[in-house]
Amino acid sequence: MSHITLIRHGQANSTATDEASYDKLSDLGHQQAAWLGHYLRDTANHHSRLFTGTLTRHIETANGMDMQIEPVRDERLNELEYFTLASLLEEQHGIGFPSEQGAFASHLPLVFNYWRSGKIEGTPETWDQFHTRVEDALQEIAAKPGPALVVTSGGLIAMAMAQAMTLDIPAQARMALAIMHTSMHRLFPIGGHWSPVLFNAVPHLDKPDRRQAQTHI
Repeated sequence: MSHITLIRHGQANSTATDEASYDKLSDLGHQQAAWLGHYLRDTANHHSRLFTGTLTRHIETANGMDMQIEPVRDERLNELEYFTLASLLEEQHGIGFPSEQGAFASHLPLVFNYWRSGKIEGTPETWDQFHTRVEDALQEIAAKPGPALVVTSGGLIAMAMAQAMTLDIPAQARMALAIMHTSMHRLFPIGGHWSPVLFNAVPHLDKPDRRQAQTHI
């Protein structure tokens, strides 16, 4: 198995309340991607393969990193549809969408719990389908030689980490909320299993004049 470095996309449209309007990088998101690319090149981080989801924010992030590697697009690396799930949860159970950033900490595990238990009807995919596509995509990437970069989203990264560490939903939700834009998360094969050896690393943003660019939303 080859090791995989998962990267969350740059900051997207943080004022969005639906999937379509969220799916584009902000000006800061473009800058974060460029800084990450410069860091990887300057430190001679060797990755022979690059994968992304098919969402605009994934593609824009990979383009901004400018790694000079032809990317493989895989829709299995796309994010769960949080806005869609949240809208269905509100329609079917009267649980409103958060009106302030702090409320996401309690809202996300609620969404996950209702989704996993099948209490939300008409979802784009089931929890088990999301779990399986993440697992299958990463196993296929790891089965081929050469370290790989995977540009994706925070919910998918949290799922991958939860699978590696057998986390419950509250822990998985806390992990998802902690993931910063353009942060790096590495899964390394040890004893035939994934082991997280890097989480939420943003060395390209760890400078006095860039710390305001360490964003979550």
